[in-house]
Amino acid sequence: MSGEDPHVHVGEDVINAHAAIRTTIASTFGLAADLPAFVSTGCGLRVPYAMTSAHPESVTCLPCREHAHRRHLRFAEQVERIGRMPGASVHGLQADRAAAIHRDLARRFSDGAPDPGN
Repeated sequence: MSGEDPHVHVGEDVINAHAAIRTTIASTFGLAADLPAFVSTGCGLRVPYAMTSAHPESVTCLPCREHAHRRHLRFAEQVERIGRMPGASVHGLQADRAAAIHRDLARRFSDGAPDPGN
């Protein structure tokens, strides 16, 4: 990566990258892991963590947006499939709501990327 990359990327593991997951783990166990200095991205680069975002409106790298779009759609399908299994911890309306949230995120990632110059 060159120091002149103006793009905001998405972490390769965009589904688990959200701060809410880290907060839940921290509140459950009373521990918080240090954030990494550099992360692998959806486009295959390794960039400073500060140059990534899980918010679709902030991500300006088009390959990262496409990666996040695919990952959120795949996760929505998995949640729905698991929600139909007997004994699943997430089921019915819970699974439908979670899938809808990830489909909305996928849609937002597929919309046009913001201009990195703004």
